[in-house]
This record gives sequence, C-alpha cells and structure tokens, in this order.
Amino acid sequence: AGVVVLAAGGSSRLGTPKQLLEFRGRSLLRHAAETALASRCGPVVVVLGAHADTLRRELDGLDVDVVENRDWREGMGSSIRAGVGELTSAGTDVTAVLLTLCDQPLVTAGVLRSLVDRHAETASPIVACAYGDTLGVPALFDAALASELAHLAPEHGAKDLIASYGSRVASVHVPAAVVDVDTAGDYARLLASHELVSPA
Repeated sequence: AGVVVLAAGGSSRLGTPKQLLEFRGRSLLRHAAETALASRCGPVVVVLGAHADTLRRELDGLDVDVVENRDWREGMGSSIRAGVGELTSAGTDVTAVLLTLCDQPLVTAGVLRSLVDRHAETASPIVACAYGDTLGVPALFDAALASELAHLAPEHGAKDLIASYGSRVASVHVPAAVVDVDTAGDYARLLASHELVSPA
C-alpha cells in the first residue's frame, strides 16, 4: 500500500502552521512522515500546500515524495487527488492507498499496519479507523478505488467516500485517531495529556 500524508491545509483556526507544532521533539509534519515510513507499508507521498517552501525543509533526509498542491484552498479533495495522482503516476504497483493526516499525532505505525492487515483479511474495498462515533482517516482504499479518490470533488474529504460504501467498509478501532490539532486549545490538551511540554 502506498501512503499519502495530507499536510496541505492553511491552519486557519490556529493562525500558525500546525504542521510545524512540536510533538515529541519534532514537528507534527515530520512526525507524520516518519510514522508513515516506519509502518513500512510502501512508498510515502506527502502533500504540501500552504507554507510549502517552509515545510519542505521539515522533510529533509526522509525517503518521501513531496507533491505541492497549489489548489489546496479548494479543500481536502484537491490534496487527495494530488497525492493519489503522484502515487499512481510513479508507476509503482500499489495494491491500496492509505490516507493519513499530519495532525493526528497519536496515530502510530502500528495503526497504519493494522489497516493493511485488515484489508488482507477482509478484502474490503475500504478499511477505516473507528473513533468517537465516526469512521474516518487514517483509512485504506483498495487500488480499485484510486480513480474514485482522484475524482473527489475538491471540497469533499475521504469521509464522504467512506460513507458511500456503507456496510462494505471494514474498520479498526483506533481511539487515538480522535485526537487532532485544529486549535491552540487542541494543542495545549495534546501536550498536557502527554506531559511533553519541554521546560523553557
């Protein structure tokens, strides 16, 4: 499975690039890319948009493909399209596409592997993470769905596609995926819950 790390957003609710917030000694962006690589699922594509030039430096030395989505303002669908396009154009024979976000820092390489394993067990077209009362990303989509992902309306995210497959979606229970960082309060809670605030 190829992994697409979605990191193109403008962090409008935070007012500063969330991709650069520090967690466990590195930025959320680098953390997400390293997690994707550590899962050893397959090639990793990172989609950047806002602040792309600054963020690119965070990925120095990592074996990832970086694609810049100049249409990132249009919405998540445009970034998914850019990432899937990069993955499939590289000619790599991926059996599935795994979408993950840069702002879910508690998602581990093991979580990503479990999606791949569940896909192998069930042959379901989609394997999504179950958390709260939702099914969402990280999520794995069978390669047969690559063109559907590539044709998502820009303003639509993966959740709409997951919902459209209804009972055919397999899931893995991942409570940690509920933690995402959209606001300063989210970030403060993340650090407090992990007691990782480094002394000034």
